[in-house]
Amino acid sequence: MARLATRLTRQLGIEHPILSAPMALAAGGALAAAVTRAGGLGLIGGGYGDGAWLEHEFAQAGNTRIGCGFITWSLAKQPHLLAAALAHRPAAMMLSFGDPRPFAADIAAAEVPLICQCQSLDHVRQALDAGAAIVVAQGSEAGGHGHRRATLPFVPEVADLLARESPDTLLLAAGGIADGRGLAASLMLGADGVLVGTRFWASREALVHGGHHAAALAATGDGTVRSSLPDIARRLDWPKPFDIRVADNGFIRRWAGRDDALEASIEQEAPAFRSAFAAGDAENAAVVFGEAAGLIANVSPAGEIVTRMVDEAATLLGEKARGFLA
Repeated sequence: MARLATRLTRQLGIEHPILSAPMALAAGGALAAAVTRAGGLGLIGGGYGDGAWLEHEFAQAGNTRIGCGFITWSLAKQPHLLAAALAHRPAAMMLSFGDPRPFAADIAAAEVPLICQCQSLDHVRQALDAGAAIVVAQGSEAGGHGHRRATLPFVPEVADLLARESPDTLLLAAGGIADGRGLAASLMLGADGVLVGTRFWASREALVHGGHHAAALAATGDGTVRSSLPDIARRLDWPKPFDIRVADNGFIRRWAGRDDALEASIEQEAPAFRSAFAAGDAENAAVVFGEAAGLIANVSPAGEIVTRMVDEAATLLGEKARGFLA
């Protein structure tokens, strides 16, 4: 198997520059451990802050070295969960969608690298103020929550900013990266590695219902939309400017352009949404995957995904790249 050495692999002590995204509800201990065992680094998704769930998933990872991530604005409502996660001595702590600075001192005191996921240059500068060791430049192609920048121009723009203002800060690319082509391209754009969501969401270890996996396998990249409707249905008060990329399904089409009507019917619709999600009903609840679904043909073990991505990228960066040189 090939190996790709970058500043990221050296700083985190891993073999391959691949991290699995801490996807809320989907990225549990088994997935994080499988990615780490394959040479990357897996992150548990602390999500909206269920302490019992978090402890269970750390236990599922056993003694495997993994990291953890939180939705920052939600963590602010239960800040004790940060200490609970840090007690497990994670390999890294990732904060997304909110100001990381109130939590940065505790993370630094625990000598845990801070990863900040960013969707704009302002977010990047905020992360630098917090002392982030690693910045994630997330493009809007990503599944789940995000904003409007596209991965292809955003990653090199962040790389240039870091080179000027904070050259020791590492960079991960995220959004639409699902195979070795995405990994190789990200390294060429100036990233030190990648944070991968949808491809690991479609893995055997992910905590995802089979009905949702089937919907993603049947989809193309055209089959997703950005929307606020799932958050309304789940009664989650997500801050602006973030919305969520999900499958363009019956639920989305039924309520498209009718946010107020969904809010007015929430007493009936919220329980129906929760039931449909739990049942794997891919038409009547949100199915959270990104544009990379069009690059996914199977639900594979996470370790195989890591190996395949690295081997493909190594080929592209080596033999194939030389074919373009006159």
